[in-house]
Amino acid sequence: MTTLLSFLFVLGVLIFVHEFGHYAVAKRLGVRVLTFSLGFGPKLLNVRRGDTDYCVSAIPLGGYVKMAGENPDDSRTGSPDEFLSKTKWQRFQILIAGPAMNLLLAVVVMAIVLMQGVEVPAYEDQPPDVAAVLPDSPASKVGIRPGDRILKVAEEDVLTWTAFNMSIGTRANRDVSLLVQREGQTIAMTVRPTPETPYEIGSIGVLPDARPFIRAVNPGDPADRAGLKIGDEILSVDGVRILLPRQLSEAISSKVDREVDLVVRRDSQELNIVVTPEKRGDRGLIGIAIGQETRAFQPGPFEAISLSVTRNIELTVQIFKTVGGFFSGETSPRQLMGPIAIAQLSGESAQAGFVSLFGLMALISLNLGILNLLPIPILDGGHIAIIALEGITRRDFSVQVKEKMLLAGFVLLMMLMVTVVYNDLTRIAWIERLMPWRN
Repeated sequence: MTTLLSFLFVLGVLIFVHEFGHYAVAKRLGVRVLTFSLGFGPKLLNVRRGDTDYCVSAIPLGGYVKMAGENPDDSRTGSPDEFLSKTKWQRFQILIAGPAMNLLLAVVVMAIVLMQGVEVPAYEDQPPDVAAVLPDSPASKVGIRPGDRILKVAEEDVLTWTAFNMSIGTRANRDVSLLVQREGQTIAMTVRPTPETPYEIGSIGVLPDARPFIRAVNPGDPADRAGLKIGDEILSVDGVRILLPRQLSEAISSKVDREVDLVVRRDSQELNIVVTPEKRGDRGLIGIAIGQETRAFQPGPFEAISLSVTRNIELTVQIFKTVGGFFSGETSPRQLMGPIAIAQLSGESAQAGFVSLFGLMALISLNLGILNLLPIPILDGGHIAIIALEGITRRDFSVQVKEKMLLAGFVLLMMLMVTVVYNDLTRIAWIERLMPWRN
């Protein structure tokens, strides 16, 4: 139920904001709005005010604003309150208002999230210096070593771990060129990231040093009895170096009722401590909370807006690179997500708290705004492109030409919808098992 409600909330807000943009500008320019609908299909709720029907429809995967004289094949009287009676500049304003509202919403919501305070792993803003290479990983197979610094991915500079992860993450199962710095020399390599998680995020198996440490110790639990203390930095478990909190959790949980040799750093000294995880549920625990070195800040309103604008610009650049990657073959279509995946992410984010849910809403709103600006007939960007072409050629296209353009856009959009829904279904384990070609 949480997943459904959070999904409807996120989608409802995004659709309302988008359609309200079209509606508000149309009304301001004197266009008669016939219908303002959240959703498609049969109308569940309908209220008429003046010339406009305000309704909620059965299929909540979109919405629309129907304006008088909007399409060439509509019955038209030539009245000045019809959409096609307006100038190209006025029609452009109405069309772009929806995507613009989504972009504005992304900035505002992300600023609100930032104002709540942000705490992120410190390593994310540091250069991608390799602290460890996982065995049998793509990185180990091409000879990447601990101590290497990754300078470029696919000919693009990667100055931080965040930039590196975003660049590698979109290129699963694709050959990617790397430029690595080692002992003052630069080495060119080609690596093929492996897909991880249901969303096939690319990874080459290199790890940063996140410096996991003990944030809390439960009194009377194995860690407390063994002498572990708050602030101890975990260096290794049974001789295996530990760099990330999840590594420590995985190493301990798999060793129920077996002695584990920990090496910790305490006050600049390295200590060997033996602890025996106890079974709790289906895993071994020693009674500690794990932390990592983080960077925290809580910006004021103006700083939050500035940071939000900067972050949204960075994400926009990344989105366009990803879209370009679909056409060039660098990015796998498997990374596309549809309504089912968005619903799952909404539920997970809602369980993590409203800050996480609002962060997801900002990201989806940005993607929705950019998607609608793409020059694909049937989308807002497609209609804008047609207006632009008519302006350049100084003549209006015939109804037949526009119908063919819209049909091509509809076919392309349906192909995209089929792809994302298929991707979503293959991420559900029991459904994927029913697909013999996936096994």
